[in-house]
Amino acid sequence: MRTPVNDADINVEPYHLDEHAPLWLWRDALQPELLDGLLERLCEQLPWRQPTVTVYGKRHLTPRLTSWQGAAGIRYRYSGLEEEAQGWPDCLEPVLRQVEHLTRHDYNSVLCNWYRDGQDSMGYHSDDEPELGPEPWIASLSLGEPRDFVFRPKPAGRQCLSLTLPHNSLMLMSPAVQHRYHHALPRRAHANGSRINLTFRWITPRTHS
Repeated sequence: MRTPVNDADINVEPYHLDEHAPLWLWRDALQPELLDGLLERLCEQLPWRQPTVTVYGKRHLTPRLTSWQGAAGIRYRYSGLEEEAQGWPDCLEPVLRQVEHLTRHDYNSVLCNWYRDGQDSMGYHSDDEPELGPEPWIASLSLGEPRDFVFRPKPAGRQCLSLTLPHNSLMLMSPAVQHRYHHALPRRAHANGSRINLTFRWITPRTHS
């Protein structure tokens, strides 16, 4: 594990949901040569799917498209699915290196979410699956249409923070954010454009088999 983010770094904006739950936001996270055409390559080159989930006994399509990528053999369970990564695609490897450089953490996988317009969304949840281990650091890169990202305290408190995440912004959430809060990406009628979110994470080795 690398050293924590320095709040004094002028290139990062620190936020604190409480004194134990910090997160950080970088704007213009990727260099222009890396960013140019990236959104289009992700749309065209990644294998996207729209899984179904069971809510109150009924099956529903998730209101977004997803793609699971990472080091070969890495497995992850989410939304009732189990995925196994086949190796980093060329369009994501340089992005991974830049995200690791900025956040000072290592990642071996990424969950990609494609929000096609303002009607696509993500409900309140935490990234706290057992595969992520007891101290999950989650780095979230936003590309495309700006969208609101909201937090509320567990188990079901009121919204306590809303951040509009612009194109090419990177957010790092500390483990306490997952332990103590839920987060969501709500629907927004005014959001007409497409957005892809890349959430980098480390899957613990003991779950690889």
